[in-house]
Amino acid sequence: MHPRASTILRLFHNTDGCVSGEHISRELGISRTAVWKHISALRNDGYRIEATPSRGYRLVSSPDRIDEHEILARLINSRIGQRLEYFTSTASTNADAFRLAESGAAEGTVVLADAQSGGKGRRGRVWSSPARVNLYCSVVLRPAIMPYEAPQLTFLSAVAVARAIELTTKLVPEIKWPNDLLVAGKKVAGLLNEMSAETDGINFVILGIGVNLNMTKDQFPGDLRHPATSLFLESGIRVDRSRFISTMLNELDRLYSDFLTHGFGPVRDEWQQRCNANGRQVLVSDSGTECTGGRFIGIDEDGAMLLRSDDDKLHRITCGDVRVL
Repeated sequence: MHPRASTILRLFHNTDGCVSGEHISRELGISRTAVWKHISALRNDGYRIEATPSRGYRLVSSPDRIDEHEILARLINSRIGQRLEYFTSTASTNADAFRLAESGAAEGTVVLADAQSGGKGRRGRVWSSPARVNLYCSVVLRPAIMPYEAPQLTFLSAVAVARAIELTTKLVPEIKWPNDLLVAGKKVAGLLNEMSAETDGINFVILGIGVNLNMTKDQFPGDLRHPATSLFLESGIRVDRSRFISTMLNELDRLYSDFLTHGFGPVRDEWQQRCNANGRQVLVSDSGTECTGGRFIGIDEDGAMLLRSDDDKLHRITCGDVRVL
């Protein structure tokens, strides 16, 4: 896509209603004939654009695909998303982002894919990654924090995804410790963060984010350990994937900037408000064996779960599967 076409998309997204050809011509410093040619190119690329005499052009709909120019046109970020790397298919966006980070990729670099052949979740579990329906995304961060603080970024990314779901679908997601998002009690998103670090600091962190956007029932594997769903199945409305991605990256940028300024406290507070276990009785099992029960009272600075058992003992949980009673 020509950079001027990308600028035209940005004008559409920043304006309610029509954008006049004269305004586009002035903003881009080109003739009205050149404007018409760029509009025609966008139409040929799958964008529905209406032309109204004396009023101008209006973007009606965008093609159902991940479009880096469409995403960039919506970004308001200072860090995240200034560089986008898009693949129609890849083994793992996390692996791609890791390689880019090792080669010096700047903080905020984002890797996106339409499909993954080797998607994975926590503890090496398989993440189903069919083509052209979901979000598979990894973000490179280089925070000046200690390695033991890196898990805080998992909770930050969970809040960003929760906000994006609310803003784009009006659904109300819940966060399940430590790295899943649920809608109607079913898993809709998962997070997998990885890092490269030395004893005295972090080289980089990779935020891995997978969200089931437009999957249908027949696209889910039959052997899932836990019930799963998609935003489409829960809302009945297909999600504009490029819009969802840009919304999520904007929220991630806001939260990350606040994290660097104010620390983990504000993120932790919002995460706990959104947690499905907040103030409730839970059981935590490891490898299928129930090992600890109690009332969920929050998370500590390392992201460990804090439980208060019936005998008033405080338990600190760093791993396991959580079941809310």
